[in-house]
Amino acid sequence: MGSICHSLVGDPSPSLQGWALILGASSGFGGACAIKLAQAGMDIAGVHLDRRVTLVEVEKIVSSIRDCGRQARFYNINAADAEKRKGVIDDLCAMKSHVGVLVHSLAFGALKPLIASDAQGSISTSQVQMTLDVMANTLVYWSQDVVHKGLMRQGGRIFAMTSAGSARVWPFYGAVSAAKAALESYVRQMAMELGPAGISVNAIRAGVTDTPALRKIPGYETMIRTALTRNPMGRLTTPDDIARIVCLLAHPDAGWMTGNVIGADGGEILAE
Repeated sequence: MGSICHSLVGDPSPSLQGWALILGASSGFGGACAIKLAQAGMDIAGVHLDRRVTLVEVEKIVSSIRDCGRQARFYNINAADAEKRKGVIDDLCAMKSHVGVLVHSLAFGALKPLIASDAQGSISTSQVQMTLDVMANTLVYWSQDVVHKGLMRQGGRIFAMTSAGSARVWPFYGAVSAAKAALESYVRQMAMELGPAGISVNAIRAGVTDTPALRKIPGYETMIRTALTRNPMGRLTTPDDIARIVCLLAHPDAGWMTGNVIGADGGEILAE
């Protein structure tokens, strides 16, 4: 397999250093960010949860990272499990790693009505709690650990992947929508609290992107058709589009941007 490594925006040398810790690194935005940040000069610690049948895709990402001459340490665990999280953090501490970038791209939640026509069809308490914990609360827990353990210092970057669903409705999307809204609230609060430490925190609001996570949403075909009609660029957002934005915002010159929900959708949200 030939190397796909190349520099950003014509820069003849990598511009970033240290480790990028990516939650949800096996596909979609997380996988694209892993490769792009490796191309920019970072080593990659990837957290993912995959069965054996999908591990071949993980190996492709790991191979692409190593083609760039970067280290790749991937952990097939549940990112919402506190003990598993501790194991990853301890491993990074043992390597004396400097985590320059943390990307939260976890997409696992219950897709059920909040109040269906019958109680049995409605989302349960445990499903609501699981969705919020995985898709929002884990941003706080992992960020706490990398900061408290001294893995992330001044100049660090934390990114959370959100969507227009934080403020818009879609059938079966209620709990995920709530999680995205909570995620954005956490970003604002963390930006304020981590500002004195010189760590910036931002959310990236991607447009409709054809990822494995999107295809789990009932009616995703309609979402794709609508986005293609509305987007001034005439196409969907891609994971690579978002990875490029993350790399740009991870650059040392972009540290003054913090506490934002940054639209990266080709103008899709402008048209109704």
